[in-house]
Amino acid sequence: MTPDLVTLHVWRIPRTAVPRALARMATHPARLRRMPGVRFAKLLGTGTGTGFGPGDTDLTRWAALVVWDSPAAAAGFDASPVGRSWARLARAGVRVELRPLTSRGEWSGRRPFGEPSGGRVTGPVLALTRARLRARRAVTFWRAIPPVAAALRDAPGLLARFGVGEAPLGWQGTVSLWRDPADLVAFAYRHPEHRAAITRTPTEGWYAEELFARFAVGDVVGDRTVLGWAAPAGDPETARGNA
Repeated sequence: MTPDLVTLHVWRIPRTAVPRALARMATHPARLRRMPGVRFAKLLGTGTGTGFGPGDTDLTRWAALVVWDSPAAAAGFDASPVGRSWARLARAGVRVELRPLTSRGEWSGRRPFGEPSGGRVTGPVLALTRARLRARRAVTFWRAIPPVAAALRDAPGLLARFGVGEAPLGWQGTVSLWRDPADLVAFAYRHPEHRAAITRTPTEGWYAEELFARFAVGDVVGDRTVLGWAAPAGDPETARGNA
């Protein structure tokens, strides 16, 4: 079943709080999954988005991706023990509310976003990629990433981008937010560096497991600079999204 609501929570913490964040990454995943109304959840480290490789880690930014049974269940996150714990640690935070549009592949052997049928979207969209790399192909993959990362940085319509991962090595992912679907499609399928990477994926056999999903952005609540958001705060075209 396709969920109605997925939330992405991102926190910026002081560097002095990194040891406490690492401790939460060890203990909070199971607590998050046991929360009422949670179908699927991952706590994630992040990267700066400049390279999407092992050297790109940003230890001052952490994230949680949660798939909910209902908006009512999602409303309880901030008051939950996990939500309160990260809020106490963070100096800034943001929540992105998402509706799945398309999803292909698996994450930890599951299809967390169901089989969404798409639909017309006129506002911002978010693209999520996630993969578990084959150890013997990891170096080849990381060598192929810099041209794509450089192209993404300057892509028209890009609002924010950063890496995500469940572990420092081998579990790679990217989050990118776009002004509208046309900008995302233009980069994904017409930009030569990205097209080359897509073409190489099946022949190189980089991934043991992979997932690609797109979402309509319903709302962005909190400090958008935590995401690296490039649009002006008062931009009416991107401030609220598809809500």
